[in-house]
Amino acid sequence: MTLAVVTLAAGKGSRMKSDLPKVLHPLAGRPMLSHVLASAAQLDGARQHVVIGHGADKVRQQITQHEVSWALQSEQKGTGHAVAQAMADVDENATVLVLYGDVPLIKTDTLQKLLDETHQGQNLALLTVELDDPSGYGRIVRDDSGNIQAIVEHKDASAEQHLINEVNTGILAVSARQLNSWLPELSANNAQGEYYLTDIIAMAVDHGVAVRAIHPQDEYEVQGVNDRLQLAELERVYQRQQADELMRQGVSLADPARIDIRGRLTVGADVRIDVGCVFEGDVELADGVRIGPYCVIKNSVLGAATEVESHSLVEQAQVAAGCSVGPFARLRPGAALADGAKVGNFCEVKKSHIGKGSKVNHLSYIGDAEIGENANIGAGTITCNYDGVNKFRTEIGDDAFIGSNSSLVAPATVGAGATVAAGSVITKEVPDNELAVARGKQRNVSGWQRPVKK
Repeated sequence: MTLAVVTLAAGKGSRMKSDLPKVLHPLAGRPMLSHVLASAAQLDGARQHVVIGHGADKVRQQITQHEVSWALQSEQKGTGHAVAQAMADVDENATVLVLYGDVPLIKTDTLQKLLDETHQGQNLALLTVELDDPSGYGRIVRDDSGNIQAIVEHKDASAEQHLINEVNTGILAVSARQLNSWLPELSANNAQGEYYLTDIIAMAVDHGVAVRAIHPQDEYEVQGVNDRLQLAELERVYQRQQADELMRQGVSLADPARIDIRGRLTVGADVRIDVGCVFEGDVELADGVRIGPYCVIKNSVLGAATEVESHSLVEQAQVAAGCSVGPFARLRPGAALADGAKVGNFCEVKKSHIGKGSKVNHLSYIGDAEIGENANIGAGTITCNYDGVNKFRTEIGDDAFIGSNSSLVAPATVGAGATVAAGSVITKEVPDNELAVARGKQRNVSGWQRPVKK
């Protein structure tokens, strides 16, 4: 039997106080809806259907990493009405799994257990949870034998039913054939004036279809997001999960409550990460890497025993083994450091290769450059790579020494073993092993009087 996953994502989310559709609000750097689709995508043979409404075009534009069949719910008339919009594109022989785009932390294992309870679509399977405070949730009504009879929404429940702690999560699995026969029978005769998907539970009972329920392993799996407070709570749950997994892999975290992973972080042995660090996209940290406090690492690879000191930004960079970066350094896209290279405090490197053992220690900008091995770039050095229209490259040879406060006007070549005197503006090639001095001659004026205020 095939599997059709129908995810409801049409709501506006007015309590988010935002023009952004609720399901696009990010959790760990990705839209909530993307998390749901990623969990469902791991189910065998899943074909994904997403029901959209508010901000439909924005949702389509942002959700591009998953193969999805879109269904439009132009009027929000309840969950039953929403599911009905997707059913025209669902195989009648499929099992339908209903999910929600604002319930982002549902686990694939939990969904598989729920599907197993349908016994190839013969039963209706519900995901329920017991809450200390069930206010606002639909109650699971059982008979004296414990069999599920119906789900009653909070606003329609009696005082006795309000005492029930087992509640509906909204997540269920049922055969498409049964769903197609029950959805047209739904009524909007309730406090909300909506077509509740939950009303099919009583229909299943009336038709002799067994209703089975399982609980998630963790309550947070079924927590929905209605406002930014709830989103922040789930963000911390997710980040703590990532931190715990890193520590199980042997990573030392100065404080597991102060790390954010917004992508995939791959680590080697004996990695240490200080507080306040953010990892985005695909990041690889090899054995013995040390990350200082308040660093941001994006889509980069850091080689063994490399250290990134505090408040540094590394983005789309390749850093080899034994390098030193920071503090307060910025490696921009295309930066590549060979073994043992150093980029120090308040330095910026863009689209440049820093050779083995070379040093860019202080207050320098290196852009569109090729630096050889064991070169020393003095404080305040700038590669002038842009003329306002085009970019040009600078080449600096092995063992070159660039004096402080020098400007290398590209295209520029400084040969191996060459020296550039401090304060020079280099506009011509510097041959190997030569000294280049390109600065105004000092002149001292004797008897000069400072101006004074009148």
